[in-house]
Amino acid sequence: MSKDAFLAIPNVWKPELYKIQLDAPTPKPVLCEDDDIMGPTRYGKEYHGTMDHKDCEQRLKDKPDGSYLVRRSPGADNYYTLSLRFAQATKHFKIFYCPEKGHFLRENFKKYETIQEMVADGLVDFYMRLHAAPILKEMMSQTKKCYEQSPYMTLHRRKLRSLCSELCKPSKLPVVQDSVETTDPEIADSCDSGVADNSNGESKETNEKSESYNDNPAYEKQHTFKTHTFKGLNWCEFCANFLWGFTSQGVKCDDCGFMAHFKCSELVPAKCVPDLKRLRGIFGVDLTTLVTAHKCRIPFIVKKCVEEVESHGMLQEGIYRISGFADEIEALKMTLDKDGEKADVSAQVYSNINVIAGVLKLYLRLLPVPLITFQSFPLFMESMREKSIGEQVIALRNAVKALPPAHLHCLKYILEHLNRIASHHAINKMNEHNLATVFAPTLIATPQHMTDLSQEISMLAALIGHCHAIFL
Repeated sequence: MSKDAFLAIPNVWKPELYKIQLDAPTPKPVLCEDDDIMGPTRYGKEYHGTMDHKDCEQRLKDKPDGSYLVRRSPGADNYYTLSLRFAQATKHFKIFYCPEKGHFLRENFKKYETIQEMVADGLVDFYMRLHAAPILKEMMSQTKKCYEQSPYMTLHRRKLRSLCSELCKPSKLPVVQDSVETTDPEIADSCDSGVADNSNGESKETNEKSESYNDNPAYEKQHTFKTHTFKGLNWCEFCANFLWGFTSQGVKCDDCGFMAHFKCSELVPAKCVPDLKRLRGIFGVDLTTLVTAHKCRIPFIVKKCVEEVESHGMLQEGIYRISGFADEIEALKMTLDKDGEKADVSAQVYSNINVIAGVLKLYLRLLPVPLITFQSFPLFMESMREKSIGEQVIALRNAVKALPPAHLHCLKYILEHLNRIASHHAINKMNEHNLATVFAPTLIATPQHMTDLSQEISMLAALIGHCHAIFL
């Protein structure tokens, strides 16, 4: 394997659905101005009393998308009506409430704590159907063969193979039924009968299917998927697309934590490895989610790698430009995922500082939302249109304020580190521009087909060179 083979991994996550959700309209309650109208307290001031369809249409006619009110339709018995403005039209829905369940449209459907939460989730769903149709259509056309190229396999292939081998040693694990029914008769048959060896007449087709997953073919266990409300930003580990919405966005396996869209979960093969602690780690996890879980400002992997580079690599020529060996980077990645903060990244264990630098770049590149987020990126680029350096610094200072706190703190930490590296450019040959050239594809979301990053590099070089003036 060549030095750069592992570092040439393309972007694991697909950001399109996340960016579309960012543009979706937000809930805008239309408040009732008549103080004499009394209704259920759970609806608040957006309750307008009894109102027919025609009056409601007139009330919302000129309102922007996302505007909504709650009313009681004439003759309604056990329900209220939610009227919502979207795509220059008014939509009407029967809504129900149960203290134990919350707000819902119908039984066996999503439940919401508040009406605003229901409206927010509905607006995202409408917006996705309108603007993400090609992506959703592509997701619907997936097959089980997509599993090999899934983020789950890309990030965990070696660990999965190793853990499957260990699980197979003592005995065959019994099959655990999946809570989401599979539509593939091949998998269903193998689940019922267990895993047969070739001497018992295992079919050639089953052999090929098992081998194609590149795992130990003797190990098979169904995932126990259950509907899940994900906190923070999460992506499907099968199709790599964003788990959109605000509640019940998809399913999660109780045993291994595999996250997927409802439809994608039906295509996931019976390869559940119930060892969440050892399998899941820090790579490919949303930054805000990670620092919240670890109760820290800067991820430990970033601090460990930066401290090690500053201790042993500040003066090394080509630091961050020269890649470490792929096998060593993968080994360190697995160690960090498995051991967390206890992982030893010292020079005694990893004498090649380029391995430490490579792991840091890999971690940042695998973030589902890049350090300079999709939403704030235009502000960073616009700042470079200012004529003087002083005006650029002021504009960049405003741009970084648009970042989420976790991204702001981490970007500041990284840029100050790169600034210190650049201060030794006479020895290490890595000035601000050279460092920006290396880190632009890592810190910024750039399309894979985009080859000219000159503007992005100039912007990042300015961030590195003037970080102390930008982050006051």
